Amino acid sequence: MSLATAIPAKGLLSPTDHALVLIDFQSQMAFATHTIDISALRNNVALISKGAQGFNVPVVLTTVAETSFSGPMFPELPVIFPGQKVFDRTSMNTWEDQPVIDEINRIGRRRLVMAGLWTSVCIVGPALSALEQGFEVYVITDACGDVSVEAHERAVARMVQAGAVPMTSVQYLLELQRDWARGETYGLTTGIARDHAGGYGIGIQYAKTMFGAQEGGH
Repeated sequence: MSLATAIPAKGLLSPTDHALVLIDFQSQMAFATHTIDISALRNNVALISKGAQGFNVPVVLTTVAETSFSGPMFPELPVIFPGQKVFDRTSMNTWEDQPVIDEINRIGRRRLVMAGLWTSVCIVGPALSALEQGFEVYVITDACGDVSVEAHERAVARMVQAGAVPMTSVQYLLELQRDWARGETYGLTTGIARDHAGGYGIGIQYAKTMFGAQEGGH
């Protein structure tokens, strides 16, 4: 008989065990994205980006053909990560770009969380490549998008079959917090949720305003 212990699963993310890789959140890529409303996509990208920034998770920003074809990153990203280097590539597969790989190696974390456009090309490529080289890969599926539902779903299935772990944007944020008793990041987490987590965020605002209530209260 197994005995339960108050220890989290090794598969859960923590701020100190991974890097977030944001891939090709650019104008041209967004124009052809039809699996998620672009406003919702931008909201989810801002949510995970603010979470990573607030929890000091290393972040890699990368674009493809920024000046010649695909255009600038979503405007939220330079605001959240002011002055951070953006790795512009020619390769569709981020993992085939040596400067990006040098940055991954500099960061030195074997667990990678990915999000970007499009799921079936710019996420599948690095996800499968990283898995094959022994990295753990998580994909934030509602911070990805594609030209069709079929393309997005088949890409997610392909990555899962190869060993990637799918998750959502709110799940990512709350997994970083994990315990509401962690007061040093409580305001950060609930603030991001209030601004970007839809009905859940409105609920946080309501409970605090009407009753002075907060998560983790006993």
